[in-house]
Amino acid sequence: MAKKKKQTVEVEEKIENYYDLKTDAVQRLLNAEKKEYPKSKKDPGRAYRSSFIDKIPSWVLALFVKFWFSGAVCYFIFWGLGLYVGNMEDMIVLLALVLGMVTDLAVNNVFRFFETYKGQNTKWMMFPQKGWWTFILNVPYALVVLLGVMWFYQLLNAGLNMMNGSEGVMYVGVEPLLFGLAYMGIDVLLLLIKNTLISVIADAKKKNGK
Repeated sequence: MAKKKKQTVEVEEKIENYYDLKTDAVQRLLNAEKKEYPKSKKDPGRAYRSSFIDKIPSWVLALFVKFWFSGAVCYFIFWGLGLYVGNMEDMIVLLALVLGMVTDLAVNNVFRFFETYKGQNTKWMMFPQKGWWTFILNVPYALVVLLGVMWFYQLLNAGLNMMNGSEGVMYVGVEPLLFGLAYMGIDVLLLLIKNTLISVIADAKKKNGK
């Protein structure tokens, strides 16, 4: 009888100790200090991006993106709708509208997506800010670049006419590859002018501040 009583007491003590351990564990969990971990400077989305893309210099990627999208617009709009839009002025307006839309909605977002840090590709965008008004500004900007492309074709054909002793012959027509290169080149030239002016103004402000 005494033996049974002793065993019962031991079992009760074990149960009591068990719940004491559980209670202590819960208390430690509730009273634990909340640790703050430093935020990573890298974009978390980069974990899902290709390491191959990361190895490409940003300027190479930027030039390719500008060339590819403008060439694609030439292919689908100028070639694709050329037979349906007989008036060249209407075609220029349509091209400017589509190029402005593509720049604002596609090209600039591609630049933002492939940034390793915020603002890395700002220099490749004429209007890097996000907002509805950038869409409105990118359309007339696309028209300016497009007029530059037309001027490039005119100069190129005029030079070829001079070399061949001919007059009014269209040696080089509009096609996606050269159009994409010309549009990209003029766009980059205008961006270079913009970035240079920003740099000059910033330097002048620093000097005046001193």
